[in-house]
Parts: sequence; structure tokens; C-alpha cells
Amino acid sequence: MSRNVEGQTPMSAPVLAAYSYCEAVTGQQARNFAYGIRLLPTEKRQAMSAMYAFARRVDDIGDGTLAPEAKQRRLEETRALLGRVRAGEVAEDDTDPVAVAVADASRRFPVPLGGLDELIDGVLMDVRGDTYETWDDLKVYCRCVAGAIGRVSLGVFGPDAPGAERAAEYADTLGLALQLTNILRDVREDAANGRTYLPSDDLAKFGCSAGFHSATPPAGSDFTGLVHFEVRRARALFAEGYRLLPMLDRRSGACVAAMAGIYRRLLDRIERDPEAVLRGRVSLPGHEKAYVAVRGLSGLDARHISRQTVRRRG
Repeated sequence: MSRNVEGQTPMSAPVLAAYSYCEAVTGQQARNFAYGIRLLPTEKRQAMSAMYAFARRVDDIGDGTLAPEAKQRRLEETRALLGRVRAGEVAEDDTDPVAVAVADASRRFPVPLGGLDELIDGVLMDVRGDTYETWDDLKVYCRCVAGAIGRVSLGVFGPDAPGAERAAEYADTLGLALQLTNILRDVREDAANGRTYLPSDDLAKFGCSAGFHSATPPAGSDFTGLVHFEVRRARALFAEGYRLLPMLDRRSGACVAAMAGIYRRLLDRIERDPEAVLRGRVSLPGHEKAYVAVRGLSGLDARHISRQTVRRRG
């Protein structure tokens, strides 16, 4: 048995190996997410890596090349695995490292595993090819694939501050902001895969119902107007979701501020050059991500939100 750096509950070698596997998956597949969770203490970082690795597995099934029926079968098998975790039926020497890590993390932290069930529900919506007429329709999907992950993360972070009973609501809202930013960034890639996420009502309003299948906007459309409209919606969600930060301890708040800060900067870039999302994937250079992480660790964002909250109450 080995003891983590916080000197808490010892971990067996198989559990440590399972977490190492999940951290490797996170580092390779989720650069933005990895920048945030590296600010956490060891146990929380390991738990968040486990949750990400499970989510990555679900997403990979949805994004893969299997037939829809096979994807649905694989997703239900993954749901059954989650049921084994919930029932305490995953042994430390199980051959599935992700299951081992998620099982251990759920013993150490009050993680609402139902959020991972909701993620599977959201990916099943992708597999079925669901489309969304209105923002309210799209919010249902976003809450499954991102808001639920926010609530799962909250189980690891453990908010403990005045008003913390609203933490899940703010985490959910922040998840919506992140997912809407993702949708804007990936409109061209999603169109190539036969997917449209932006609400049909919004597309029609700005003359974009033809979709996004080239590096230029649909003829006669107001693509810039559409992007700026969705950017304003995302900014309002970020403003509300950021009220979570003062409810978290310093390092958990830094983690959330770093991840959200990276996406807010992506949103800034998209706003400045809307058609960039049609030409390729918009991203931030490493040095800018590092700056956002340092800013998060400094607590600047959390203090700013705290001051705003006090002024509103006053």
C-alpha cells in the first residue's frame, strides 16, 4: 500500500496504477481540462482524472465509427459498468483501470454518479441524431453532457461556504457556458459529421439554416450576427456560473477558474473573428493557458466575483 502526499487513506498499487492510467488519458486527450486539474491536490486531481477518463470513454463511443445500434449497445454496457461501480462490485484488481479509479474516487468523495448516467443519456441523443429547435431544447442536451459533469466535479471539490446550497445550480450553468463555447468552436467539424447543435430557431433568424459545410458562411446569411448572439448568451451563462468560485476552497476554485478562463478566452477569439470557426479549430497557445492557470491560482477571479456578490446584496 502507498500513501498519497496529503497523508490520507493509503492506496494499493493497482489503484495507483489505475489513477496513473486515467491521468495519462487526461493529459493526452484533454489539454484544457488538464491545465485546470493540475492545480488540485493529489487526491482531487486523481479523482477528476478518473471522471474524465470515464467521460472520454463515453464520448469516444458516440464519436466513433460503429453503427448506431452498436453504439447504443456499447453505451448501455458502459452504463452497466457504472452500475457495478455504484453497487461496490468493482475490485481493486479489476482489469478495467477506469472502473477501478472511478470506484475508488466515489468511495473517497461524495460524487453523484448519476451525473455520469446523464452523460450517457446525452451521448445517446447524439447517436440518435437529435436536433434542437430552441435554446430550451438545446439546454437539455447541454445539461446532460456538460452540466452533469459540473455537478460530478462538485462532488470532488466539496463546496463549503455561505450560499453553497446553490453550488450545483452554478456548476450546471457553468457547464452550459462551456458546452455552448464548444458548440461554437466546432460548428464546421460537427457539420462534417452530420451534426447540428445550434437551435434551428437561431439558425433561421440569421439565415444560416443551410448549415456550415465550407470555410465561408452560407450565402446571404448573417453568420457574424449569429455568432455574436450566441457569444452574448454564453457570456451571460459564464457570469452566472462564476458565482460558484467563492464557494470553493482556493485550489478547487483555481481549477474551475482556469478551465472556465480558457474557454472564456476562446470565446473572445471567436467573437473577434467569427469566421475563424469555419476555417479550423480555434485554440489558445500554451503560454496563454499557463497565464490563465496562474491567474486562477492567484484567486483573482474568485475575489472579483465575491466583490460583485457583496455589491449586489448591498
